[in-house]
Amino acid sequence: MSRQSLCRPWEHQLSRRRLLGTMASGAAGLGAGALGGLVEPAVAEELSRQEKQVIFIWLDGGMSQLESWDPKPNTQFGGPFRDIETSVPGVRFSELLPHTARQMHHLAVVRSLHTQDNSHSAGVARINRGDPKNRGVVYPYFGSAVAKLLGPTSTGMPPYVWVKPYSSGFKADDAGFLGARYGALAIGDGEPKNDGLPLEPPENLLLNPAVSEADNQARNDLRRMFNKRYASSRRPEWTDASSYVFDVAHKLMERIDLFDDTKISDKDRERYGQHDLGRYMLMARRLIESGVRFVKVNSYHWDSHGDHFNGSQSLIPQFDQPFAALIEDLHDRSMLDNVLVVVMSEFGRTPRINSHVGRDHWPEAWSVAMAGAGLNRGLTVGKTNAEGTFVDGQEHDVGHLFHTWFQALGVASQEVEYNNAGQPLPIAHDDHWPIKELLA
Repeated sequence: MSRQSLCRPWEHQLSRRRLLGTMASGAAGLGAGALGGLVEPAVAEELSRQEKQVIFIWLDGGMSQLESWDPKPNTQFGGPFRDIETSVPGVRFSELLPHTARQMHHLAVVRSLHTQDNSHSAGVARINRGDPKNRGVVYPYFGSAVAKLLGPTSTGMPPYVWVKPYSSGFKADDAGFLGARYGALAIGDGEPKNDGLPLEPPENLLLNPAVSEADNQARNDLRRMFNKRYASSRRPEWTDASSYVFDVAHKLMERIDLFDDTKISDKDRERYGQHDLGRYMLMARRLIESGVRFVKVNSYHWDSHGDHFNGSQSLIPQFDQPFAALIEDLHDRSMLDNVLVVVMSEFGRTPRINSHVGRDHWPEAWSVAMAGAGLNRGLTVGKTNAEGTFVDGQEHDVGHLFHTWFQALGVASQEVEYNNAGQPLPIAHDDHWPIKELLA
C-alpha cells in the first residue's frame, strides 16, 4: 500500500527555562496574521464549524464501564446500581449517568475494547500513543499527532492545549519523535482550590506590569533578530521549536479573556458545575471556541481499588453533568459536526469485586464513548457477555480507535505516514483498521 510522506521530524531537547520563560511574538507563518488580534466569539464559532477540532477527556486511573457505559445490573458482578433508558431505544447506561443518557442520540459507544496492559505505567502511554508496534522510537500522544497532522487552526491559537490540574507550562514529552514543537501548552490551577474560579494561565504568560507594550515589542524584535542570526548557521529543526513556543504563547496572550472569571455566565456555572471537572470541561469548550485545534482534559482519582461504589457515586456524577452540557452546547452551536469528542481511560475495571469492595484494572473488556466530527451517532459497537467479563464477538484494540479518529478528522490513516529522519512509520497500528460502523 502506498503512503503519503508526511513530515521530517527531529530530535531536539529544550531547557525547561527556555520553554517556560516569558513568551511573546507575532504568529507570522502560522496563519494567524490575517486575523490581526483578538478573535471575536462569532468569528471563533464560525471557524470552529469549518475546521476539525478535538476534545479528549482523560479519566486517569480507569473509569468503570459497569458503572457507566455497559451496566450489568442483577448479575454476579453487576454491583448495586440500576441501568436506565437513554435517548436511543434499547441502549441503557448506568443510573449514575442520567444527564449523559439524554445525550445518547449524539454519542457513539464502543463496548468491545480489549487492550494489552493492566498497569498504569504502561497503559497510560500505550493508550495515548495508539499502541503502535515497537520500532525503537517514542510515538507521539494523540494530541501531538493531531497538532502535527492538522496544525493550528486559522486562528493561530496553540494547536494542542492540555487542561491539567495543578500544572502549567509547555509539556514537550507528549510529542515523542515528532520533536518539542508538537508538545502541549498546559494550563492548570497552580495550587488546589475549590472556589469555582476559572483556571489560571500558564506561568509567565502575562506581561509583567513593569514592562510597557513598546518595551515588549522592542524586546521581541531583538529576540527575532538574534533568533534569525542563530538559525542562519544551524539546521532549522534545531531552532524552530523554541521560536514556535513564543509564537503560540503570544496568540494565547491575545485571548487572556479566557481566564477572566467575569466572562463565565451564571448559567454556564450552574450547568457545568462548580467542581473541578466541570470547570475543566467548560474551559475546554471555550478553548475550542477560541480556535484551539486539540484540547485535552485530565481528571484524576478514578483508580478505585477500594470503596469503589461510594467513589463512583461521587465521581461519575461530576463527570456526567459537565459532559452532557458540553455535548449539548456543541450541538446547539452547530459545532458537533466538526468537533470530535472522546472520553476514555487507560483501561476499565474488573467485573470481580475485590475484598476491599473495589474493582481492579481490567483491559480485557471495557468501553469508550465519543461523539461528533465524522462519526455516526446514537449507536453502540460491540458487546460484552452477560456478566461483562469478556468481549462477546469482535474485539477492538486502541489501534482501531486511532485509525477511526484519524479517518473522522479527514486523515487517511492507512495511507499517510510519518517520516522520522528517513524511517517511514505508520501513524496508527498497521495491523489494525478503522471501525467502519462508527464512521459517517
